[in-house]
Amino acid sequence: MITLLILIITFLLLMLAIIWGHFFRSNNTIQDHNNELRDQTNIQLYQEHKAEIEKDFNREAIDEESYQYLITELDKSFLQDMTASEKEAAKFSPAINNNMSWLWPAFITLFILAFTITLYQKQGSYAKLSSNLTSMPAENNTAMADNSSETASTLAKIKELKLALKKTPKDSNLWYSLGQANIGIGDFNAAVNAFDQVIKIEGKKAELLGAKAQAIYYGNGQKMNTDVQTLIDQALALDSLDPSTNVLLGMDNFIHQRYQKAIHHWQMIVDSGRKNINIEALTGAINEARNRLAGTLNSGSTTKNSTTDSNTNSPKLTLNISLSKQFQQALAQGDDKTVFVYATPTDGRRMPLAAMKIKISDLPTTIELTNAQAMSPQFNLGSAKTVHIFAVISQQGTPGIKSGDYKAELKNVAVSTIKPIELKIDQLVP
Repeated sequence: MITLLILIITFLLLMLAIIWGHFFRSNNTIQDHNNELRDQTNIQLYQEHKAEIEKDFNREAIDEESYQYLITELDKSFLQDMTASEKEAAKFSPAINNNMSWLWPAFITLFILAFTITLYQKQGSYAKLSSNLTSMPAENNTAMADNSSETASTLAKIKELKLALKKTPKDSNLWYSLGQANIGIGDFNAAVNAFDQVIKIEGKKAELLGAKAQAIYYGNGQKMNTDVQTLIDQALALDSLDPSTNVLLGMDNFIHQRYQKAIHHWQMIVDSGRKNINIEALTGAINEARNRLAGTLNSGSTTKNSTTDSNTNSPKLTLNISLSKQFQQALAQGDDKTVFVYATPTDGRRMPLAAMKIKISDLPTTIELTNAQAMSPQFNLGSAKTVHIFAVISQQGTPGIKSGDYKAELKNVAVSTIKPIELKIDQLVP
């Protein structure tokens, strides 16, 4: 009977492998074609938009600062589109391809299973085999299924990504997905290697440096080290509001019971208004940090004093921004344009120490420039004594001051200024 059982199981597995193997190979071919077409479209659109920006720059329609800003935004948009396409393909393509064709392999599978069971029943051993199986502890079966299903799914995805990378080794989106998948199974060294490949292809970008920092941080037992801190500094210098980097900083501060700092980093992400952010999860984390902070304060710790001192010493410029009446009617006719509000150091450097974006429809309004709006944690309002303040209505929707824009400016404003500052947009840039 043992020999017969082995032969039946071998026959069953062989037949199912042939049937379903052919089925999945056929569908994967269709899916790969669809994904390739989608990726080619994204790349073509990216190249066309980049060519338009370079054309405007070459004919001096935009300055170098605006050119760099637009190229950076275009690169981010391209990365997001490719990532979204990959997720969309993974979610919808199998359903489209398999909606009809799954019926025939399923029917044959049922037939083979019925035939196999009938054959074994006729040999008189079905009852004994059933008894042996049901005598196994149910909890053991459940535990094995729970522990293996998620890991098996991730390992299968990793295998698919590696096969795809053999065909397109310079596909940064595939490398990024491979890094995230390796984090999911706890292979942090492999994740770091994958993110290194993305950085090699795409260059140093805040979101990539932040992802690599997270992998090293988890691989180091959720402890900061020199490598992690260096990556964090580089990421924040490129984008002070980078979600992955600020999530990491918030988590590390939370673990070490620095709840106020954790709230600060997470709240920055929520307030940034960026897409593809799990606002609900971040809000829950912020509330938990606030609850723990309140408990710490009520227990008589010194956290309250240190937090108060930190807030007191942090510079804050309050700006009352308005639009001159002579320009209100002209600007009311067109689109709701962007207003860039920022403070620059008085030593000639052009990078803003703090910056915000609002709309003409928001005017008049009152805003606050603080260290939270800094482009870099080391290059903020607290690093200067005086600043130049600008409010610019951009005709092209890009930062910088260009001909045809409307602006207001105040020179040599003390960072220590407490009273609200009046900033009226009343100048047309010639």
